[in-house]
Amino acid sequence: MKKSFKLKNIDCANCAGIIEEKISKLDGVNDAKINLAFGKFKIDMDDEKAEEILDEAMRIFDEVEPGSSFVR
Repeated sequence: MKKSFKLKNIDCANCAGIIEEKISKLDGVNDAKINLAFGKFKIDMDDEKAEEILDEAMRIFDEVEPGSSFVR
């Protein structure tokens, strides 16, 4: 399943790269991309694990850049 979300409170390109890398390594994630210019977070993931993956992605956002997230 491919989904796109609006970014919230993230402006650090280095942090975005770290977040992409960590989320991409999650079980069930095929691809994860952050586009700061358009303010979008795109993810391709397994349908069955979507909620679990999105919860963990949200945690990763806040861990790497506190206060950052995406709108679900």
